[in-house]
Amino acid sequence: MRISSVTMFEQSTASMNRQQSDFLKVSQQLASGRRVVNPSDDPQAASRAVGVDQSISITEQYADSRVSARNSVAQTESILNSVSDAVIRAKELLIQASSDTLSDVDRESVASELKGVYETLIGQANATDGNGRYLFGGYKDNAPPFAKNAEGSVEYNGDANSRQQQVDSSRLMPVTENGKTIFQSVPSSASYVAKAAPGNDGSVTFSGPNIKDVTNDDYGQAFTVEFNVDDDSGDIAYTVTGTDGEIETGEYVGDGQQLSFGGISITLTGEPADGDEISMARPGTPEQPADLFKTLEAAIGVLENPAQTDTEKAAMRNTLNSSMRELDNALDNVLTVRASAGARLNELDVIDAVGSNRMMNYTQTLSDLVDLDYVEAISEYSLRQVGMQAAQKTFVDVKGLSLFNYM
Repeated sequence: MRISSVTMFEQSTASMNRQQSDFLKVSQQLASGRRVVNPSDDPQAASRAVGVDQSISITEQYADSRVSARNSVAQTESILNSVSDAVIRAKELLIQASSDTLSDVDRESVASELKGVYETLIGQANATDGNGRYLFGGYKDNAPPFAKNAEGSVEYNGDANSRQQQVDSSRLMPVTENGKTIFQSVPSSASYVAKAAPGNDGSVTFSGPNIKDVTNDDYGQAFTVEFNVDDDSGDIAYTVTGTDGEIETGEYVGDGQQLSFGGISITLTGEPADGDEISMARPGTPEQPADLFKTLEAAIGVLENPAQTDTEKAAMRNTLNSSMRELDNALDNVLTVRASAGARLNELDVIDAVGSNRMMNYTQTLSDLVDLDYVEAISEYSLRQVGMQAAQKTFVDVKGLSLFNYM
């Protein structure tokens, strides 16, 4: 078989080109630190690497989302801490104002400080997240959620939703609370609240009510105690009426009398007038809506107006008693919401730890797929270098094979 000089040249050139291509490929791997520089280097690994890259990007996005969520929840928890301090201070002021040793001037001073607490709470309720969005307005976060109406009373203008954020693939977390949940709600275990009717003419006051038996068939109803005075004898009778109808009647005998009905009890002092009423209901119900701001407004109102007559003094004491019970319920509610925010902060820490482990696994998988083994690559580099040099030497030798050299 005859092999032409052209064929020998072409084969030598092809051999050199292959060696140069292999040498260049190893050089690119060493320069980039990756075993798979082009998808053609390992199509299966390249395809899997694309999926792992996407998973890493999604995990990083969730990590960024958790940073934002943690800032919002931490700010909410901090504000709720301030709110609880303000409610505690308001309760202390009402206890102080309830003392019989205080004069009307002293009570006006207490009312002045209580106004400061009231305004502080409004400011906290209208806090923003630093981006101009109101924290406690729900999805209506472009305007202050709490504002005073024409009568000077604070109203909630937000909605009953809480903004949520996706912090992991399977976790949609509330990152704020709505103002209704914080300032106009009570925990399920909140105690009954009693209130004297605004038009009472007598001097009867109350303490309580206290829960005695939650298994009572009538427990949970709203109750009204109405007093009737006999014009001839002056005897005073009372009638307890529940939501489902009349529960009991009896004679009111005077100071310190305790009435028990529907699983609760209330202690009465003073002398009621004919038609006077005292109502009791679970807070957060239509009969007794919960509203921290209205509670403070009522307390400020009675402290600013001097109580001269027995009727006015009884109205002041009853209002303060009701306000203190409502503040206790409001504080329990704020602490419950704050505990929820703290639990979410702890949950974010756990999700962060899981996300970090997941990221490490993805990074290791991606490294196994496309990263370069430098020891193996350097050995391959040396081998390809020798191969290319051998191909070049062979080409030089083949090029010199000619009969004309011997003629």
